[in-house]
Amino acid sequence: MLRVRPSRGQRVVTGRVVRIEPRHGLQALNLPELWSHRELVYHFARQDLQLRYHQTLAGIAWVALQPLLSTVIFTVFFGQWLRVSSSGVPYVLFVFCGIVPWSYFVHVLTVSTNSVVNQRSLVTKVWFPRITVPFAPALAGLVDLGISFGFLIGLIAYYRVTPHASMLAVPLFIGMILMTAIAVGLWLSALNVWYRDIAQALPFFSQLWFFATPVAYSSAVVPSSWRWLYDLNPMVGVIEGLRWAILGTSGLDVSAFVVSATTMLLILLGGLYFYRAREGEFADVI
Repeated sequence: MLRVRPSRGQRVVTGRVVRIEPRHGLQALNLPELWSHRELVYHFARQDLQLRYHQTLAGIAWVALQPLLSTVIFTVFFGQWLRVSSSGVPYVLFVFCGIVPWSYFVHVLTVSTNSVVNQRSLVTKVWFPRITVPFAPALAGLVDLGISFGFLIGLIAYYRVTPHASMLAVPLFIGMILMTAIAVGLWLSALNVWYRDIAQALPFFSQLWFFATPVAYSSAVVPSSWRWLYDLNPMVGVIEGLRWAILGTSGLDVSAFVVSATTMLLILLGGLYFYRAREGEFADVI
């Protein structure tokens, strides 16, 4: 510490010494900053919803039409023609339980990837916690997810699915969907600042990810020799767990769920560290 010796006649005023040091570990994430600026996250989320549904013909109805149309297509090709196993439940319910979380996940990734770039006017002119930007699409997407779940409840009532205790676990898997979308969105939003072709390549990789996720089929068809690699996909545990919770399909594969959840947490922590490490350079690069 630098000490200055006062000259003759000067008074020495003692006080508190403030040390400015780099943060380490979980302190480097500064997550309390996100909570203290939660109103800014709400503002970005509301802005996203307004831009999405402004001057649209179908409006919010498109949120339900998209998964319903996809369900019809998959039911015809996979359920009727290919006779894909649906674990003893109607294939329409089976595939809709997979499409609802998958549609939310892809939507959040699409919006999150361009979230920082789309806010360039703010990023380059004023200071605000940059971490709030990629969290907003996940929050706004919950509106769409809630609407889709409303239609899912209607299908459950139509097919007279008996309520069971595992339905209490539905909030757990919804939370996992939210965290998985945020985790991947953190990586993509930061990388897209430097490499704009990330957004261009996202639709292609989303299609590959779709076929590696049990949306239109059951994970039981995957050979046991490949399950260790297959379960590293965090969406496997999310969709299979949500199906088990809602439809009461065969018992939850705990080992697969643990692997998927662990992968999700690692991606989330890695994404938070990577985003925090790079956010100071956004204004210069964007």
